[in-house]
Amino acid sequence: MMRGRAAFNGGVVIAIDGPAGAGKSTVARGVAKALGFTYLDSGAMYRCVALAALERGIDPQDGDRLGELAWDLDIDFDGDSVRLDGRPVGGRIRSPEVTVASSKVSVHPQ
Repeated sequence: MMRGRAAFNGGVVIAIDGPAGAGKSTVARGVAKALGFTYLDSGAMYRCVALAALERGIDPQDGDRLGELAWDLDIDFDGDSVRLDGRPVGGRIRSPEVTVASSKVSVHPQ
């Protein structure tokens, strides 16, 4: 479960960047499995923030409000399943509307 600020205790972090649909998640899962690492889908986290913002009528370009929102969200990963505030979000975080909003959400450091 991730709430508020994520803890990092050192160690190795591998980040994979690239355009949407390039297969980043597939590669990342394979690398994590091969190395015995934990796979964290940060894209799903941005998508959860975007979905929550859309549901609450928060502008995806309002960094301050998004930051407040993000701190209060409960995002949980269980295998390939993602839960937002205790409810499964399934394909909703992969919808075109959330995809567009998540790109706007991801640029804010908050």
